[in-house]
Amino acid sequence: MLKTPEVTAAPSLQPPIRSLDDPSLYFSRELSWLEFNDRVLEEAFDERVPLLERLKFIAIYGTNLDEFFMIRVAAIKQQIDAQVHKRSDDGRLPAEHLGAISERLRRSLERQMAVLRDEIWPALEGHGVRIVRVDALSPAEQHRLERVFDDRVFPVLTPLAVDSGHPFPYISNLSLSLAVELEEVSSEGVKFHFARVKIPPTLPRFIPVEAPAESERQYVLLEDLIAHHLDALFPGMNIRDSYGFRVTRDADLDLQEDEADDLLAAIESELQRRRFGEPVRLEIERGMPEYMRDWLLKELALGSVDCYEIDGMLAVNDVMTIASLPEYKQLHDPPFTPAIPKRLVGVTDLFSAISEGDILLHHPYDSFDPVVQLIQQAAEDPLVLAIKQTLYRTSGRNSPIVAALLEAAENEKQVAVLIELKARFDEENNIDWARRLERAGVHVVYGFPELKTHAKVTLIVRQEADGIRRYMHFGTGNYNEKTAKLYTDLSLFTARAELGSDVTQLFNALTGFSRISDYEELLVAPVNLRRELLALIDRETEHAKAGRPSGISGKLNAITDAEVVRALYRASGAGVPVDLLVRGMCVVRPGVPGVSETIRIRSIVGRFLEHSRIFIFENGGDPQTFIGSADWMGRNLGRRVETVIPVLDPLVSETIRSQIMGVLYADNVKTRELQPDGSYRRLHPQADALPVDAQHVFLTQAAHA
Repeated sequence: MLKTPEVTAAPSLQPPIRSLDDPSLYFSRELSWLEFNDRVLEEAFDERVPLLERLKFIAIYGTNLDEFFMIRVAAIKQQIDAQVHKRSDDGRLPAEHLGAISERLRRSLERQMAVLRDEIWPALEGHGVRIVRVDALSPAEQHRLERVFDDRVFPVLTPLAVDSGHPFPYISNLSLSLAVELEEVSSEGVKFHFARVKIPPTLPRFIPVEAPAESERQYVLLEDLIAHHLDALFPGMNIRDSYGFRVTRDADLDLQEDEADDLLAAIESELQRRRFGEPVRLEIERGMPEYMRDWLLKELALGSVDCYEIDGMLAVNDVMTIASLPEYKQLHDPPFTPAIPKRLVGVTDLFSAISEGDILLHHPYDSFDPVVQLIQQAAEDPLVLAIKQTLYRTSGRNSPIVAALLEAAENEKQVAVLIELKARFDEENNIDWARRLERAGVHVVYGFPELKTHAKVTLIVRQEADGIRRYMHFGTGNYNEKTAKLYTDLSLFTARAELGSDVTQLFNALTGFSRISDYEELLVAPVNLRRELLALIDRETEHAKAGRPSGISGKLNAITDAEVVRALYRASGAGVPVDLLVRGMCVVRPGVPGVSETIRIRSIVGRFLEHSRIFIFENGGDPQTFIGSADWMGRNLGRRVETVIPVLDPLVSETIRSQIMGVLYADNVKTRELQPDGSYRRLHPQADALPVDAQHVFLTQAAHA
């Protein structure tokens, strides 16, 4: 628990000029998220980024946007349907937010399609990778494609007519479709019809076409191939035209606490209902007739604000297929091999190494292998009595960590695992692991219906010559060796007794009926994290008022909690320097006179997803460093089980502050700075300064480790 020193209060250096609840002091979290996704898109414009990596950022932008609509926009539309009139911290009503999102997003979608159409596709053509229209191919090429259509595509298509005898079909979430205009000529005259053809998700979106040279690649889009052969689906009809469209639905799970006695069964039931969620977005191909667009909106119970006309490829996240082509190595980021820290090179007994002192890993530059090795060693070690672990996301059916837990159970160790079944979009994978672990004799806990367990903690209990000893791993990221190569995170190994006592209490609370009300060292949500975080910020405020060294720095994924923001404003008003790297959403408005003049917010978007959470408090000249799983969001502080730990080893703490945060703060290549108007300004090296790309610096250091 935080021990706050007694300090003498002093008058504020400059009193706030307005109430800290003033909506003008807060950015919209939704619009802030769109700003973050625009920073992702900006990487697609950067000619310094390898070409296929630029295409990858186009795909990531699209995937991010799909999830934004399925979760955030869906929640706003639920509020509108429920006639919620409460304004958000930034002063908007739900309908106003929906309109602002729609207006803001349309500009970004135009930019996305423009860079793909005008820069990336033409540049790829220069390297022999082409996306072509079927009608632009030679007769011989079209004939070969016709065989592909007849043999592989036609058998799985199901055209659905829509008329008085055929109701409007159900359009599944994120499915791509063709809206087909048909004309039937008979003795009675001309009749017009409408049909829907679903683009089969079981078939590849990019269909290979034989290229002029062996070293080249040529593709047509599946929907283009289908549209070219619609006469085979509707014989006797004239095909007037066809247009692509795509529907996004509410995909958030809706669990009622009183209905969740069996959490696993409740989750499975909700997963079945996910694909039937309410529509929240309609994307249409540019050129679709107005009557057809309006008819689709009516059938889907959507408004014009929910309709997005796309001047290019729908479901653009599918370009990841092309972005992942392995044979074009020169168009990818250069490969790298994560390093093994010198202290662990050749080490076969991790318990001995950890006993000698805390060990820090900085992923992906440091290998994730020692984390896996620790669980594997614990599974085999006859002195290990118990393994306890939280699992939020794993790497799928071949997860080596889960395999080690299964082995530990087979070796008759006591194994307890909390699997978070509500990890968004990983629910089915986690249900599968839960059942496999249970069958092996592992004590599996599903967490709490009303809380997500997002903490990343492992506890290993070992019988040693001088008694029981507890070994721990704390992470800022998931136990997933695949994403550990793509996300920047920290791992801390320790055997400190003071942390071991708290972690034991934590697992007792997770697996049993323990109702612990506080912890000695750990900051745990929803128990004491919010309270202690606010106390840490307020302590810096008091230090500044008393003239002692003060400062708040660190790194997060998001800041959206209004209570935390108000505390930061109070600190800034007292003169506390606040310098934070916030990758994604941030509702803090920096640079407001008398309120946030000392606050600086920056964001780094680059090759790796910045994911680690680091909090540093100057504390009157005796700095304290924390790492953990929690962002400064309401959900993390009050509706999730999170852990933030103090870094007690002085050398490890200094490493984080100087060798990690120091490099990140020096970045002037991939850093953008938040402006008082909510926009972000990309930093550039000064005339007399060298360019510093922090991620490149870390990669270089790892290569020479």
